[in-house]
Amino acid sequence: MRGAIKAEMSELNSQIPAHATGVVVVDLDRIAANWRALAALVRPAECAAVVKADAYGLGATQVIPALVRAGCRTLFVATLDEAVAARKLAPAATIYMLDGIIKGAAGAVREAGVIPVVSTLSEIAEWAELSTSRKDRLPTALHVDTGLNRLGLAAKDIQSLVMNGHGLDRLDVQLVMSHLACADDPGSPKNEQQREVFERLAPLLPTTARSIAASDGLMLGRDYHYDLVRPGYALYGGQAFQGGATPVEPVVEVHARILQVRDVAPGQTVGYSATWTPDEPRRVAIIAAGYADGLFRHLSRQSGGDGGRVAVGGVIATIIGRVSMDLITIDVTGIEPEPRPGDLVEVIGPNLPIEAVGSDARTIGYEVLTSLGRRFHRIYRGAES
Repeated sequence: MRGAIKAEMSELNSQIPAHATGVVVVDLDRIAANWRALAALVRPAECAAVVKADAYGLGATQVIPALVRAGCRTLFVATLDEAVAARKLAPAATIYMLDGIIKGAAGAVREAGVIPVVSTLSEIAEWAELSTSRKDRLPTALHVDTGLNRLGLAAKDIQSLVMNGHGLDRLDVQLVMSHLACADDPGSPKNEQQREVFERLAPLLPTTARSIAASDGLMLGRDYHYDLVRPGYALYGGQAFQGGATPVEPVVEVHARILQVRDVAPGQTVGYSATWTPDEPRRVAIIAAGYADGLFRHLSRQSGGDGGRVAVGGVIATIIGRVSMDLITIDVTGIEPEPRPGDLVEVIGPNLPIEAVGSDARTIGYEVLTSLGRRFHRIYRGAES
């Protein structure tokens, strides 16, 4: 096993520039396969793809074409800038913009040729006014709040719509959607409560496609699939659902270079604020990665405490001292063969999936992905990359 890992690291090293301090490897074929697996799971419902936040930090420019080639026809982004970029990459796709219409931006949204997910009466009014002036019925998605209490039309807003229309008759409503608060926990009563609210409100709204489930919600079963599901995190290998494994595979690995290996004696300290000192002589390695690259400061380890981890030749090594902007220090005492400057260590990968890294940093895998910095060299594999 160690020999295979060493050969793999050697091959990876040969694929990146000598000066690169680290590498992010994204498997586009796996992203495509993950989408196909989820699409098969929810059929006959349509499976869309959420590609906001630069495809969860992995690169929308590469990920969107791979998803389109796999058969995906509907994309969700957050902002107008993301929507414009997605339209260039997927000219024929249906693109929904989750942040809706910021006041005064309706014209720009219309010109982008994307569908805003509107959540307020004022958005509906502005979009309907533009629709009237253009003498066409602009495509629209309605976001209904069923208990998350973030974006979404409240029950009183929907009652107002029923009473006076607020322009809905001037719009082409193509989707009515909501979002679950506790979908990762199949035992939470909140899931069924929200679905029941969604069912009660649906007859008051235009008869059209409906959607309530994202990555975890689609794992709750067919009652939650409706006409369309919106996976994001699962496409990128995420496993947040607590009720069992989602049928997807990891798609990203991150490796960083060792810059130096040195000895630290008892009584000496490591890193800023001198938070870690050994009880016995230790061999340590300094790694060219820090919070500017997505390694959270919460991965720091003080003396006697827990911290983050990396894998050196398949062997887990702990982070010691403070994580700084550009560097971490790890304990490599006793690891054979001894790591050397220039070697790559695993930050995210087979030994350290994104959920484990998130747990070590007291956060979630979503934040791990979207926090990956841009300093590391990036390699895209598969999907005609």
